[in-house]
Amino acid sequence: MSVRIGSAAATGAGVSPRVPKRVAAVILNSLKGGVVPRIGLPYITVGRETEIRALLTDLSLIADGGASFRFLVGRYGSGKSFLLQTIRTHAMGEGFVVADADLSPERRLQGGQGQGLATYRELIRNLSTKTRPEGGALGLILDRWVASTNQPMGTGVIGWRDSFETGFDESSAEATSAKPTGSNPAGSSVEQVLRSQLAPLEELVHGFDFTRMLRIYRDASIEGDDERKSCTLKWFRGEYRTKTEAKAELGTSTIIGDDDWYDYVKLFAAFLTGAGYKGLLVLIDELVNLFKIPNAITRQYNYEKILTMYNDTLQGKARHLGIIMGGTPQSIEDRRRGVFSYEALRSRLTQGRFATEGMRDMLAPIIHLHPLTYEELLVLIEKLQQIHAGYFGYGPRLTTEHLVQFLKIEFGRVGADTHLTPREVIRDFIELLDIAYQNPNAPVEGLLGSVGGTAGGGGAAGDGGTSVSGATDATTASASASSGTGERSPTEFAEFTI
Repeated sequence: MSVRIGSAAATGAGVSPRVPKRVAAVILNSLKGGVVPRIGLPYITVGRETEIRALLTDLSLIADGGASFRFLVGRYGSGKSFLLQTIRTHAMGEGFVVADADLSPERRLQGGQGQGLATYRELIRNLSTKTRPEGGALGLILDRWVASTNQPMGTGVIGWRDSFETGFDESSAEATSAKPTGSNPAGSSVEQVLRSQLAPLEELVHGFDFTRMLRIYRDASIEGDDERKSCTLKWFRGEYRTKTEAKAELGTSTIIGDDDWYDYVKLFAAFLTGAGYKGLLVLIDELVNLFKIPNAITRQYNYEKILTMYNDTLQGKARHLGIIMGGTPQSIEDRRRGVFSYEALRSRLTQGRFATEGMRDMLAPIIHLHPLTYEELLVLIEKLQQIHAGYFGYGPRLTTEHLVQFLKIEFGRVGADTHLTPREVIRDFIELLDIAYQNPNAPVEGLLGSVGGTAGGGGAAGDGGTSVSGATDATTASASASSGTGERSPTEFAEFTI
């Protein structure tokens, strides 16, 4: 048994990963609450080897100037968000900028009341880099770009074409660009650098407005005009509500709106390479919120926006851009309300005839997440016990036999083979660890045996009939004891008879 994916993984129960207490607390609290932690993912990542390899192939394509589009499809709790966060962490470490957002009733891809713009604002707010993984990296990115343009060609500072080969330190960009530098003695060369970087952007839709704002931000940085820099950041974040307001503060009558926000995402992806990054990865989760839109026409407009993104990335109209969307099988495959209700998307995304359960095409636009195996779940709960024990400062009490028994209990439920998800297993296991820690004198066998009807008779994975029988016997015995006699009045069972 070994870990298949995960850089900081343990290969057995006897090796404890060194997890800082702050990170351990975030991991345990997040997983027990059913959400994915934003930090510490390498400590608990197992399985998903083929899925991760496919997504890493996409990152290589993005770095080479291409674009990619993927759907991650899986049931609630199957690990979609976890895989998205894993790729997010890896991409930042490899020099990509990552923007992520969860769709909601207020955030869609298209809407008549600013829902699409709300999604754009969330993406820009969550812009993250290696040194700013928590989000809010827009200012840092722009300052890094300003620093790269403050030197003439040939001085060793990154330019548009050689940005991938240099190790620019983004942590010093703010300090470098914030200082007024005055006029550069080689001003013509600096202007050539600037012009060479911005010329490709001007060829794109809204490119002239975008590059004009970049120039305003650069001039404000050189002059030390923090107020003007703030106004420019406000424009890039799409926070101007009216053109009049933007005209008064920046002298432009163009603002980012609900209909054209995706064009600016493509502009950011093309621009980031000039600041020394490899590209932009956009992660959009909770596609089910599009499935829930009651108005059919509004749903079609949102699916039309997905089609636009899909065509742009696969036809080469976008550069250095990757898009990954996560959703449930129903939100994708439902012919009445899901993505497949839009015929143009269904015909593009439907699986071919040669793919089978054991031979999946991982280069297809849709990646279906399959359940983790027993071995992968065993490695996962081993890691969780090590993290829990390290955080609370005690020696692990559960042996490998206890962990196997726990998994047998989990898979002994009726329908566990098809409906049990990693989220449920993790939540139950952390609850078991908490109870065992708070009751050090209670034997672990007793805690595992206290699960009604599954520890004894339902131990074998998939033995659903025994579990049901044991639970029924326990319920009957409890009912008889409460009445004081073995006989019950028929009226007492009326509720159960119904």
